Amino acid sequence: MSQQYPHQPPAPAGPPSTPAPSHAPGQAHANAPTGQGSAAGQAEPPREEHRTAAEADPSRQALLNVRTEVAKAIVGQDAAVTGMLIALLAQGHVLLEGVPGVAKTLLVRTLSAALSLDTKRVQFTPDLMPGDVTGSLIYEARNSEFTFREGPVFTNILLADEINRTPPKTQASLLEAMEERQVSVDGVSRKLPDPFIVAATQNPVEYEGTYPLPEAQLDRFLLKLSLPLPERHDEIEVIRRHSVGFDPRNLHGAGVRAVAGAADLATARSAVQRVAIAPEVIGYIVDVVRATRVTPSFQLGVSPRGATALLNTSRAWAWLSGRGYVTPDDVKALTLPALRHRVSLRPEAQMDGVSVDDVLGSILATVPVPR
Repeated sequence: MSQQYPHQPPAPAGPPSTPAPSHAPGQAHANAPTGQGSAAGQAEPPREEHRTAAEADPSRQALLNVRTEVAKAIVGQDAAVTGMLIALLAQGHVLLEGVPGVAKTLLVRTLSAALSLDTKRVQFTPDLMPGDVTGSLIYEARNSEFTFREGPVFTNILLADEINRTPPKTQASLLEAMEERQVSVDGVSRKLPDPFIVAATQNPVEYEGTYPLPEAQLDRFLLKLSLPLPERHDEIEVIRRHSVGFDPRNLHGAGVRAVAGAADLATARSAVQRVAIAPEVIGYIVDVVRATRVTPSFQLGVSPRGATALLNTSRAWAWLSGRGYVTPDDVKALTLPALRHRVSLRPEAQMDGVSVDDVLGSILATVPVPR
């Protein structure tokens, strides 16, 4: 069963120097097959004031400039870059899945540098303790008192590298931070910086010595982004850059500079909340989610939390695309990354070689699109 993807939302009007996001997180590269429900499937005619306000927003231009900076270090992962920006706009967490060497860590570091955000990396290992992530109380002999020493979770973007290599007890230490944006130690709650997201990575092909994330924690991730191996022309460009001296450990030397900051992100988040969504599109989101609960291929469907994730990410993608309203195409573009980790295949479907993305693509092809 082949995947079906929607048309990419139209690029915003504006000067040629204003780039539009090149790939939605759920879209493949340039020649992806198209699905149903393109521009003709809008639930209501767009309002001119919605379009104009979104296009003229300087915070949007600042975030689009971030893509240009990230491209100085990352090649061929446009959909993942867009997904990370959407997660920041929707204040959600991201699970990055890909084989070793596809620039998952470099992506997070470069994005942080372009946004002038603090980032910290934790290598999750079998002997990692919860206090190594959240922080712990340290006894100070000089004043005979316990003081709290912050863990690496006190940052803007926490890179949880190979999160499935640490035991469930340590994985669970992130739950409060991810959901409440705070850490509680010895009965005292401490707020985390704003913005705060977790960007966790895992290897999809190596399971020996790993601890699969429980459903409760998977559901806390807003998006699951797959980073594929690069196309041939992209891989040629990667090798060419290394041949002329590119050093992934020296982003400054690669020309990456900060083009936006936390203030731009806060303004952008407020703008995303003003993106209009018609009742028909809300109904479409609910219909897609409810379809995952009745399909015979899934033993676990999407919860209402998944529906709100699809709503929030669709809004963010519409805003990044220069529109002040959400279309069914926006919903289709974000369905795979927003829902693929919230469902579970039945064993018989797995034996038939069916993938989660296949089933979600089938649902998108069958659920009626509002017109």
